[in-house]
Amino acid sequence: MTYKLLLGDCLSYMKSIPDKSVDAVITDPPYGIADVIHTGRGAGWDKWKATAKDRKIWDVKPDAAAFENILRVGKRSIIWGGNYFVLPVSRGWLIWVKPERGFSMSEAELAWTNLDMPMRVYECHRSDTGREHPTQKPLSLMLWCIENYTNLTDTIFDPFMGSGTTGVAAIQLGRNFIGCEIDPDY
Repeated sequence: MTYKLLLGDCLSYMKSIPDKSVDAVITDPPYGIADVIHTGRGAGWDKWKATAKDRKIWDVKPDAAAFENILRVGKRSIIWGGNYFVLPVSRGWLIWVKPERGFSMSEAELAWTNLDMPMRVYECHRSDTGREHPTQKPLSLMLWCIENYTNLTDTIFDPFMGSGTTGVAAIQLGRNFIGCEIDPDY
């Protein structure tokens, strides 16, 4: 098992990757929705408001070239927040249901895939204790993605690594991992 962590712009790195040379791209790119979320209620909202200024800096939706490269380099792709991006038609959506109700944020998230399969649903709480990134996916969610939709010998690539939950899950499951992140703090 190997892993490689890259600091820099993922688009520059992806341009150097040959077509379909990565077994699976599993990623959670910025959705670009910081400007549309203004108020709310429930647990965590004070922290959300406190980080609003920083979020507008990093929550920038990737351009079409980023998605073209993700689809080009990966044999399989799972893109969280896929409903916010222009992607091909898919029947293989993943749905993450968050059991906490009444919170002003979404009670579910969608992942676009290029997998020819029926939709699948996973339920888990919205965040792990000690999370490092405001939009960090729970480790159990990423373990589910990798365990169910990749093979034991696969290399997993996350071009928008953030705090690295996809990489942690990949390594825990014995997969090879390549992660790219532009922010040196993460």
